[in-house]
Amino acid sequence: MEATVRAFIFDFDGTILDTETHEFRRWEELYREHGQVLALQDWQQGVGTWGAFDPWAALELDEDTRRSAHDRLRADIFKAIAADDVRPGIRRVLAEAREAGVRLAIASSSERAWIEPWLEQHGLQDVFEVLATRDDVARVKPDPELYSLALARLGLQPGEAVAVEDSFHGATAAHRAGLRVIVTPNDVTSGQPFLDAWPRVDSLEGGLNVLLGAVGAPPVQVTS
Repeated sequence: MEATVRAFIFDFDGTILDTETHEFRRWEELYREHGQVLALQDWQQGVGTWGAFDPWAALELDEDTRRSAHDRLRADIFKAIAADDVRPGIRRVLAEAREAGVRLAIASSSERAWIEPWLEQHGLQDVFEVLATRDDVARVKPDPELYSLALARLGLQPGEAVAVEDSFHGATAAHRAGLRVIVTPNDVTSGQPFLDAWPRVDSLEGGLNVLLGAVGAPPVQVTS
């Protein structure tokens, strides 16, 4: 039996805008400058959540060096993200969802003050009906609270929505909240141990119907 999708709830970092790859690459450079190697497996512990991995701990820098490195690192990361576009296919998916009357939300472990300026830069500030962020909850992903909050604000039951995630922590949060989950990994998260039960869509460029098909939902007619 085909299951209708009334809403898609998207993660932000790494799913809509690939901030994660830029951040990891700049941290890799910093580690190399200090004669160390940042293992992707270690970095992945913190992807999609908050505070699970402290990349400063292994560097053992004095206070002045760390402060200088921090300021330069953040500036480099911000500059790289600002020069990038949203992930390929995202604009098409969002436009087709709106055309089809499928509701849109964001559930993110990041702060609202981080997400909203990027949405505005990319002209997406009016696309999402609901934003559930770290500011709104006591526990971030992989806890299900963010997804439960997004559902409550949409007025929907878990079975009526699908989560779109790039990370294991994020997909776990959505799964625990009772949602169907689609994973669309980026370069940083592609090797994570996603469950077989979570359909994987490596490219979003096929548009909305690729996501609907991944969860067995009927296709919709769209103009694009």
